[in-house]
Amino acid sequence: MSGPVHELAGIFRQYGERYRATRRLPLQQLRVMRAVELCRTSALGGHAEKCGRCSYARNSYNSCRNRHCPKCQGADRMKWLEGRQGELLPVEYFHVVFTLPEPITRLAFYNKQVVYGILFRTAAETLLTIARDPKHLGADIGFFGILHTWGQNLLHHPHVHFVVPGGGIGPDGQWIPCRPGFFLPVRVLSRLFRRLFLQALQKAFDNNLLAFFGDLVPLKDEAAFRAWLDPLKETEWVVYAKKPFGGPQTAIQYLGRYTHRVALSNDRILRVSDGRVTFQWKDYRRKDRHKSRTMTLDAEEFIRRFLIHTLPPGFQRIRYFGLMANRHRKRTLGLCRTLLTGSAHQLLPSLTQCQAVLRTLQALPEPQCPRCGSAMLFRIPLSPDTS
Repeated sequence: MSGPVHELAGIFRQYGERYRATRRLPLQQLRVMRAVELCRTSALGGHAEKCGRCSYARNSYNSCRNRHCPKCQGADRMKWLEGRQGELLPVEYFHVVFTLPEPITRLAFYNKQVVYGILFRTAAETLLTIARDPKHLGADIGFFGILHTWGQNLLHHPHVHFVVPGGGIGPDGQWIPCRPGFFLPVRVLSRLFRRLFLQALQKAFDNNLLAFFGDLVPLKDEAAFRAWLDPLKETEWVVYAKKPFGGPQTAIQYLGRYTHRVALSNDRILRVSDGRVTFQWKDYRRKDRHKSRTMTLDAEEFIRRFLIHTLPPGFQRIRYFGLMANRHRKRTLGLCRTLLTGSAHQLLPSLTQCQAVLRTLQALPEPQCPRCGSAMLFRIPLSPDTS
C-alpha cells in the first residue's frame, strides 16, 4: 500500500530552513524538526535488500523514533497496547475528558511543564475524590490519562483523556460497580476540578514557578494575577464523559486511537504548493461536527502550529493513577479480578486476540523481490550517511 502523498517531513525539508532562519526556536523544537526531517533517510542508516536471483536492490532506512514524528508511532502504540491487555478488567469502561478554559491555555503556552503537570494532577485528584464520595460511587478507582495539546486546527488546546474502568474497591474491600452507562456526574467533576486547578495555579504563582510574556507580563503583579483568576472561578469549565465504550474487548481497540497520536498525521495533509499547506480537519463546535473540512495555512504558520505541541523534555504524557498507579498496579489489579469474578479470564480477550493487531503490524511477510518474485532477498546493513 502506498503512503501519503505529502508528509510533514517534506514540509520541514522544503520550508524549515527559512522558518529557522527567521526565528529563535527552543532547542527542543529544533530537535523535533531535525528528527522528522531525517526520519527514514540515509542519514540514520538502515539496510539494503538485494535479490539473489536478479539484479534488483532497494534501501530501507531507520526511523527517528521521536515521539512527535507522525511516521514513528505505530509500532510503539501496538507495543503499549500489548502491555495493557493484561491490565484490562471485565467491566464497562468510561472515557472522561478534562479541558482548560482559553485564558489558562494562553498561560500554559509559556509554562508547559508546570501547567500540564497541574492539569494531570488536579484532574486525577478530582476523579479520585468524587469516586470515593459515598454520595456517588464510594470506592477507590484506578485509571490512566493521556495528554493531548492540540485541536483539529492545530491550535493550542490542552486536555487530558482519562480511561476509567466502571467501578472500584469500597471501604469494606468489596468491588462496587458503577451504574450501567453512568460513571460520575460531570457537573460535580467540573466544579471540583476548577477549584483544585486554580488553587494549584495560585500556589505555583506564589512559588515563582510561572513565567509571563507578551500581554501576560502585567500578571507578574500579585494583585493583578489574583484579579485575573477571579472570573475563572465563576466560569464553567468543560469536563465531559463520552459514551462508554463497553468492555475490555472494545477498550483495547479504542485506546489505539489516543495513546501515541501526534498533532497531525501525514494522511491529513492534502496539498503543499506555493508556500501553502492544505490539511483536513473537523470543527467539533458545529452541529455537523464529523464533517471533514479543509484549512489552508502559510507553510511557516503550519510549521509554527505543529511545533507548539512539542512537549518538554522528559514529560510523561501517559500517566497512571489510583489503583493503576505504577507502584502497586500489579497487586491491586489482581485483587480487582478476584473480587469481580473467579472466571474473569474468560471475559477478557485472550492473549492471542489482543496481539492480533500487533502481529499484523509487526510481522513482516517473507520478503519477495518485486521484480522476479523470488524469496531470495538478502539484507545488508547500511551505515548512517554523515556527509
